[in-house]
Amino acid sequence: MTSHQAPDDGPVVRVLGPTVDDQTRCIHYSSPLDVIAIRFHCCGEFYPCFRCHAETVDHPISAWPADSFDTHAILCGVCRTTLSISDYLEAEACPECASPFNPGCSLHHSIYFE
Repeated sequence: MTSHQAPDDGPVVRVLGPTVDDQTRCIHYSSPLDVIAIRFHCCGEFYPCFRCHAETVDHPISAWPADSFDTHAILCGVCRTTLSISDYLEAEACPECASPFNPGCSLHHSIYFE
């Protein structure tokens, strides 16, 4: 059973940083597959990537601890569904709208997740 939330289940999510479109692409990552934003453990705000976070705030990133992977900290920029970290780490695409995620993002998982 997946633990994603449809857009109607929660508040409107604000994505911060230098986004370039309404699907959460940013000036750093803007391919057709770059459609997620991450809620950062350190501040609770959504940013498209760690570079956007670094350019926007004055505090360091802290990774999500493994015991928090049930937290809905991933936003699909296409359909605005939030996913738990666990579900995101196992997904190749959004479970709600089937939009594919960038497999290259896995290179940065150690920045975001323990």
